[in-house]
Parts: sequence; structure tokens; C-alpha cells
Amino acid sequence: MAVLYLLGLFLVVGLAQCEPAEPEIAYIEDSLRGSRIIDGWVAVNGQFPHTVNIRSVGDTGLVSACTGSILTNVWILTAAHCLARRYTHIVRLGDVDISTPGYMLESQERYIHHGYDLEETSVQTDDIAVLKLDRYIPYNDYIQPIRLQSSQRNSMEYTLMQLVQSGYGRTDDWWAPGSIVPDNLRWTYQRGLSMLVCRSWYPHSQVIDDRKTICAQFYNDTRQNPCTGDSGGALTIEDIDGKPTQIGIMSFGSARGCSSHNPSGHVRPEYYHSWLEEVTGISFDWNVEDLEASIAGGDQNEQIQVVE
Repeated sequence: MAVLYLLGLFLVVGLAQCEPAEPEIAYIEDSLRGSRIIDGWVAVNGQFPHTVNIRSVGDTGLVSACTGSILTNVWILTAAHCLARRYTHIVRLGDVDISTPGYMLESQERYIHHGYDLEETSVQTDDIAVLKLDRYIPYNDYIQPIRLQSSQRNSMEYTLMQLVQSGYGRTDDWWAPGSIVPDNLRWTYQRGLSMLVCRSWYPHSQVIDDRKTICAQFYNDTRQNPCTGDSGGALTIEDIDGKPTQIGIMSFGSARGCSSHNPSGHVRPEYYHSWLEEVTGISFDWNVEDLEASIAGGDQNEQIQVVE
């Protein structure tokens, strides 16, 4: 009987050791399942005027799709893995329907962060890059730059905050009936997660960095998550002045796929202000106190009444 007990114990231990490890992270293009902003809402023109569609071509001729955001009339922010090993990039902007874009521009001038290894295909922390367009684009109601988060808020937590993700990802898994690559921009709400919770989902990851990473998950609909084609897109909050601020660049998800409910990971752009200024010659940083003061001043002006 003792021998049978020991054999049973060894069997249980062996099965426990064979249990699959916690899900590893992966670029959402490389996940085992999924390829969409799941059940996202279709955007209307002018709702996300900072969002652009990026199609890139590599040496083999393979075309990949990503999302990006407008920094200025010539600079586009996106994820490094969207541009790595790809050399021609077509940017569509000015309309939520990319089949009828206001502008369609080409770029071969890309700048990938020096901390990103171009030969490495696994997920990396410094997943940030910029494209320089081949000509100047004028601003209008449908083309506007996005404000990047201030470096003063690099330690800011977004736990349980309502965030917004927009992108051009597929509407369903590529093998699913009715799956399409939509022409229209879609968006969802996401919920900010603490770094402690994020690490509990990906305990073996060496990529998640408190200074450089934000994690997010579905807000109130478990079906809504970003995925393939949404990489490089802006994760935003509504700031204290009622305007959007970009707090993340869509980078990675779970290797189990978009429908796994696992969190997505986003690069914090405010950590990279010095690099962005070095590359573009433009400072995108700003002072939080100045914004607070401008709002307070506006409130005071509204309260002042002229007595005749």
C-alpha cells in the first residue's frame, strides 16, 4: 500500500510539473489566436484625429498593418516592431475610412529607439519608433496632433481608470467566418491595471518595466481587447482640461491571443521625451502645473461678473 501511495504521489507531482506555464507575452501580430479590437465601436470622423493607419512592406514583399499617432505635421509615433525589418511605409490619415483617406503618404525615413534590437523578434521593452513623412500635412478637423503624457507623470498609476484604445485591427480571428480587415477605425474602453496585477498575469516576463510600461484590460466588456493591426496605436486618457493625452503605445498582448482576457502592454511615451527630442528636434514635453494653472485661471474668469 505504501508503494502504491508513493507511486500516486509521484504521478501527481509529475502532472503538476507538466502543467503549462503562465502565458508568455507576444507581439499581438504573433499571438496564437486573435487579431482584432474585439467588438470595438466604429469611430466617426474627427473623433480620433490623431490616429493613422500604417502599412509596411519588408524585403520579402509581405505587407503588415499597424496603427500610429500624429505628433506633428510630419512626424508619426508608433511601435518599433511595426517598422523593424520593414523599409517602405504607407501612412493613411484624415478619414476613419482608410479606403478614402484624406492623405496617403509614403515614408522610408524611420527612427527606431536605440534600445530596440532589430535582430530580435521577441517582445522588447523599448518598443517605440517614429516615421518622418515625405511631405507636410496641414491640420484640419480630421488631422490633429496628440499630446503626449508629461515626463512629470512618469510614475503615475492608472489603476482602474477608464482609458481609450483606437486602432485598425481585424474584426475577428482570421479563420473565423465573416472575419475581415475593416476599412474603418474602431475603438474601445480599457481599464488601467496596477503593475502588481500586470506582473501576476505575466510573472516570467522580463519586459514589463514600471517606468516604461502600462498595462490595460477590458473595461466592462470582456470581449473588447486590442489585437493585430492595433499595434502602435495610442492609449489615451481624458485629461484635466477635457482633451486627450496619449499615455501608451500599443505593444504586446498574451501569446494565448486577444480573446484570452489577458492584459495588453503599452509603452509609456513620457519616458522617451529626451529621445524624441533628439530625433525630431522638437520637445513634446510640458509642465503639468502650467496646465493646472491655465484651467484654474479659466475657471476664475468664468466666475468673474462685470457689475455695471
